[in-house]
Amino acid sequence: MQPREPLTYPEVGGTLRADLVDRPPPGCRAVERRVRIGEGEAAWRAAAEEALRWGIQRRSGIRVAPARPGALELGDDVVMRVPLWPRDVPCRVVLTVDEEPGPGGTAVRGFAYGTLPGHPERGEEVFLLEHEPDGSVWLRIRAFSRPASWIFRLGYPAVLLMQRIYTDRYLRSLTGVARAAAS
Repeated sequence: MQPREPLTYPEVGGTLRADLVDRPPPGCRAVERRVRIGEGEAAWRAAAEEALRWGIQRRSGIRVAPARPGALELGDDVVMRVPLWPRDVPCRVVLTVDEEPGPGGTAVRGFAYGTLPGHPERGEEVFLLEHEPDGSVWLRIRAFSRPASWIFRLGYPAVLLMQRIYTDRYLRSLTGVARAAAS
């Protein structure tokens, strides 16, 4: 068995830090976005199941090649192909979240992936489905990143534009799933 490639950043799990946006890791840019995608238990379950099978990325136009089929698990490696990007984008699932709500609390499910060598950035991105006590279902995306090398620093404005475009796509990706399940 070959040794696995190491992650390209040290701040594993940093996307769950409460102060991420105000105090990102050194040299990183942090983002957080949240959008309401639906209502009710059926919408919540359908959106969470789809997300944990790479549905957010696939529904955003990204080809996803996980190391194994089925629902993702902690430690899984995945290679993504982004349209108009000439190289593979390798990542690893670095955390999974499955929190049942306490009394009057929010249920949360999701995962984060971190970058591997060959990715244009170094950092992490988390995708969290949140089921609020009022029945609303939300998708929260948090990320931090910095260019992986000097060549990507030169083209960083283009990388940031692609990141913005795909974050917007991610936020819209599960709305149809949630609506179809709720009807």
